[in-house]
Amino acid sequence: MKKIIIEKQDSVKLYKIRKTLEELSQKSGRGTELISVYIPKGKQLHEIISTLQQEQGTADNIKSDLTRTHVVDSLGKVVQRLKLYKKTPEKGLVVFCGALPPEGGGPLGSEVVKVWEVEPPKDLKQYLYRCDDHFHVDILKDMLKDDNLIGFLAIDAKDAGWGLLYGDKIEVLSQTGSGVAGKHRQGGQSAKRFQKLREMELSYFYNRVAETTREYFIDIYPIKGLIISGPGPTKEDFINGNYLEYRLQDMIINTIDASYAGAEGIREAFAKSSDILGDFRMVEEKKLVEDLFREINSHSGKGSYGLQEIIEYLKNNVIKTLIINDDTNLHRVEGKCKRCKHIQEEIVERPQVIPKKTEYTNNPCPSCKAMEVNVNEQDVVDYLELLAAKTGTQLEVISGSAEHGIMLASLGKAGAILRYNPGHAN
Repeated sequence: MKKIIIEKQDSVKLYKIRKTLEELSQKSGRGTELISVYIPKGKQLHEIISTLQQEQGTADNIKSDLTRTHVVDSLGKVVQRLKLYKKTPEKGLVVFCGALPPEGGGPLGSEVVKVWEVEPPKDLKQYLYRCDDHFHVDILKDMLKDDNLIGFLAIDAKDAGWGLLYGDKIEVLSQTGSGVAGKHRQGGQSAKRFQKLREMELSYFYNRVAETTREYFIDIYPIKGLIISGPGPTKEDFINGNYLEYRLQDMIINTIDASYAGAEGIREAFAKSSDILGDFRMVEEKKLVEDLFREINSHSGKGSYGLQEIIEYLKNNVIKTLIINDDTNLHRVEGKCKRCKHIQEEIVERPQVIPKKTEYTNNPCPSCKAMEVNVNEQDVVDYLELLAAKTGTQLEVISGSAEHGIMLASLGKAGAILRYNPGHAN
C-alpha cells in the first residue's frame, strides 16, 4: 500500500496570506501605479534590485505628474524593503506596493504609499514584475489551493460512489447503480447459466467503475492516493481483478470494510480513515474540534468558549490549544492616550472598525480627559497570536465552512482546550 507524505502547513500563516490577498484583491489604483513583484526561490536579490532601479529610470517618462511620482516612490519603497533581506527567503518572496487613498477615501493627491511582503506557502518558481491598476495576486491564490488530493471509491455489487478529499473539504462526486442481479437465482434459469450471466454483468460493472475512476482521479483530479471501501468481498474482487489502471492501482493507500457503498459509503469511509489520513488538514481540524467538545461535554473544566473568556485565560497562561474559525472577521481596536498611556480596547466586526476608531479619536481620554489618543487596529487572529506566543499556546485557525467549523461556530467561532481546570486552581 502506498504511503502519502504531507508537508505540514502553519494554519496561522496561511490565514494571514489569505486575508492579505483578500485585502489586496479589493484595491485598485487611480492609474497603472500598483506594483507586484514575484521573486522566485534562489533568485539573487541584487539582480531584482538592479532591475527595479532601472524601472525607476523608465518611470520618469510617465506623462502624468501624480502617476509618475507614485510609481517612482513605490519602486523606491520596494527597493528599500529588499535591501533589508540578506538573501531571498527559502521559498521566495512576493512584494506588493502602491499609492492608495486613506481608509475611508480621500481626494486626489491624498494617497499614501503602502507595501506588503508575503512569503509564499510553496516554492515560488517564476519571476514577475507588473505595474498595473490592480495587484496581481492570482499566482499566490493558486498556491493556496491544496494539491494533496485523495480519492475515495465506495463499491459493492449494487452501487459505487466516488469522493474527493482536498484541504478542508470532503466532496461526493457522483454515484451509480450496478444493474447486476442479486445472488438469488431467478425462475427458469439454471444455476450455472445464472451465475455466468451475473459474473458477466459484474465484470461489465467493474470495467465501467474503473473507467469512471480513471476519468475522475487521473484526468480531472490528479490524486495522490486512493482509498477503496465497501461491504463484503466486492472491493477485493475489484482490486485483485486488476480492473483499475496501473497508475491508480499503485495509488491505493488502504481498503476499508464499511457498511455502505455509494455516497453514504464515501462519508463512512472518510470517518474511518482518521488513522490513515492523520496528516491531512481536514482530519486534524476535525480532531481538534472533537477534543474541544469532549472536554466541554464531560464537564472537566478544561473546555472554554467565548472570546472574552478565552482572552482572559490566554493572558493568564491557562490555555493549551486555542481554536478559531477563519471566517470570524473580528478586529481589535485600541485607543492609547499619549499623555497618561491609558488604553481603551474593543473587539468589533470589520464594518464597525472605522466608527470605533473615530469614536476613540474624537472623544477625550476617560482617564485624564486629554484629546490625544492614538488609535490602532489589528485582526483578532494577529492579536491572539501575539498573546499565544508569550505563553507557548498552540493557535490553530480552522475552516469555518467545513462541518467541524460549523460546530465551532455554535460556540461563537472560538474555543480553547485548557492546561488545567481553573476552577480547581489554588
